[in-house]
Amino acid sequence: MSASIETLPVVVIGAGPAGLAAASHLVDRGLEPLVLEAGPAAGAAVREWSHVRLFSTWGEVTDPAAEKLLAPTGWVKPDVTTYPTGGDWAEQYLQPLADVFGDKVRLGARVTGVSRTGRDRVVDADRQQQPFTVHVAYADGREERITARAVIDASGTWATPSPAGGDGLPALGERAASDRVSYRVPDLKDPAVRARYAGKRTAVIGSGASAFTALALLADLAKGNDGEGTKAVWILRRGISGSTFGGGTADQLPARGALGLAAKAAVEEGHADAVTGFRTDAIERDGEQLVLVAEDGRRLDLVDEVIVLTGFRPDLTFLNELRLGLDERLQAPIELAPLIDPNQHSCGTVYPHGVNELSHPEQDVYLVGMKSYGRAPTFLAMTGYEQVRSISAAIAGDQEAAERVELTLPETGVCGGAGLFDEPETAQADGGGCCAPPATLLIGVGAPAASGGC
Repeated sequence: MSASIETLPVVVIGAGPAGLAAASHLVDRGLEPLVLEAGPAAGAAVREWSHVRLFSTWGEVTDPAAEKLLAPTGWVKPDVTTYPTGGDWAEQYLQPLADVFGDKVRLGARVTGVSRTGRDRVVDADRQQQPFTVHVAYADGREERITARAVIDASGTWATPSPAGGDGLPALGERAASDRVSYRVPDLKDPAVRARYAGKRTAVIGSGASAFTALALLADLAKGNDGEGTKAVWILRRGISGSTFGGGTADQLPARGALGLAAKAAVEEGHADAVTGFRTDAIERDGEQLVLVAEDGRRLDLVDEVIVLTGFRPDLTFLNELRLGLDERLQAPIELAPLIDPNQHSCGTVYPHGVNELSHPEQDVYLVGMKSYGRAPTFLAMTGYEQVRSISAAIAGDQEAAERVELTLPETGVCGGAGLFDEPETAQADGGGCCAPPATLLIGVGAPAASGGC
């Protein structure tokens, strides 16, 4: 790398937990970060689920390099034994950390493309000697091209939830019914949202932690003074087995185990009806209500609302001019995919990984955080922090530190759909015995804050 390129900043896409941790490690290495956040505030995606509680404590969701930067500001780490909500995480950690970086964090800055300067993805000549060009569109209408020595994409997957269709595509009529279809865990503390579901019949599609959360929340609503007539219909693409509700009291994360038990109670107490082996093919309107139709022709009774919680997927469109090496199924880096593939990975820990598993044919570009997992259902914040520590060391030229493992993950002992993020319902579609990758921390969703499921 030429001396002129080495003076350029490292562009970090996304000011969420992984992105700000990456910036912290870069500063710790004497490198200049430039964080581009599409939203109006640091942790913009986290703020969208501010009402949801994480499964892990404050002691497990802050990065050491970030804490080092925060210390001189007088920042005090919250009680490490307590469980933050998404809102807590954003306001008490992510925002103060972003404030430390000042103008090195740009808000309302959406990355629309990344390439090599003067080289599209076809051109080989002198490719690796060229810096990156990052195209940015700002919220005020301005556009800019930023030249960078390396790019770390920590933009996550929150903005691209998976659809209801069993084939991975939107079900027929899904878009037309968008006014009655949501892809988020509802915040029932919001009066408008509560009124939307109170006394209504709601289909919940999915089998992961988000679905558990929605079922528990709707059951609590049904028990409330304004919840008479509230009913959930739980749509599963697979059957119900002993592992459907997670590890329960055997889960090393008590909050996660409790959430699975709350979802189970919702079914057993009659607040939710489970429909198994149902792969949604169409969502049809019937007056003001909706009918879900399966691939096998089954038609469910009318529902008023549909909540689709079938996982997330990465947006790779703005990286099209880069040479990425991605697994054809998971859309995760090729070397990482076998470690996290729910079709193959056995129970136990996900091996801590870094630059070697996250590298691409295009040198000095990395996908980190939840985005690095592609469509895999589970992700750990601690894993993301280890990723960016290793990558920052590699960019700084310290290969020994980059390849050194500095994280030990506890085993969960929980199999089959007990992962923390939303299950795409592929690993056990035919009732097989595959285990979903275990994890220790939910990044996107967790126990409902109102229920005290921490």
